[in-house]
Amino acid sequence: MKPLTGMVLCSRYAYSGIMKDEEIIQVVKKHYSKVATNGTGCCDSCGCDAGPEDIGRMIGYSDEELANVPEANLGLGCGNPLALGNIMEGDTVLDLGSGAGFDCFLAARKVGRSGKVIGVDMTDGMLELARKNAEKHGFGNVEFRKGYIHQLPVDDNSIDVIISNCVINLAPDKLAVYRDAYRVLKKNGRMYVSDIVLLAELSEEQKSDPDLVAGCVGGALLMDDYLAIVKKAGFRVEILHEDRDISKIQYDGLPLMSLKLGAYKLPAPKVAGVTS
Repeated sequence: MKPLTGMVLCSRYAYSGIMKDEEIIQVVKKHYSKVATNGTGCCDSCGCDAGPEDIGRMIGYSDEELANVPEANLGLGCGNPLALGNIMEGDTVLDLGSGAGFDCFLAARKVGRSGKVIGVDMTDGMLELARKNAEKHGFGNVEFRKGYIHQLPVDDNSIDVIISNCVINLAPDKLAVYRDAYRVLKKNGRMYVSDIVLLAELSEEQKSDPDLVAGCVGGALLMDDYLAIVKKAGFRVEILHEDRDISKIQYDGLPLMSLKLGAYKLPAPKVAGVTS
């Protein structure tokens, strides 16, 4: 049986030299603006054997979840962060890189009318889609804000739960992302993340390929390096699950896996630069 290829990577040109942080941000923004317009996570020049619904099942969403605002599911994730932990009624939830709002709408069902969900995305096209979906389906407890995940437009100590699905690997400064997540979380706040990490180092050419950068590959870190950043930002990791099959299924044999983690804000503030 031919494997699913939900995240098809099509390298059309090589980039000479190492990308600067701002270049990476612009590459990612341009790519996902195009995804928002086209409604698919696949490269235009490549065929996909699986649609968003098939990809959703493959990475851990139930049929019931996939039926919740299906037009918001663009098949871009690498896991189901909501399945990792307990989101309770009345919680305030923040989604880093909220896209068209799929995970936000699932979280909104859990927090109820007494809770709130905030999605943050840097892409105007995604924000427009998400807001239209929220209005269409009557989600009065969901708000979408424009911003970067390393500079969140969110108050200190205001969030109970942070979720993120295959987005932090796209950020050039992942420590800044986790430190800002720590800032906005309440005492004993929790964070549930599905993300891509490396099993072996990529070549410098692969790390600087715009298609691989936008495709959740070029900016990924080795697992130990990724976890060191999470802890350095002030978190304790209590849930850790490796999915090595995702490379075979979605990334055509590249040395990657999906890392699912549940991290909890330590009660005492961390000293900058010190790893627990």
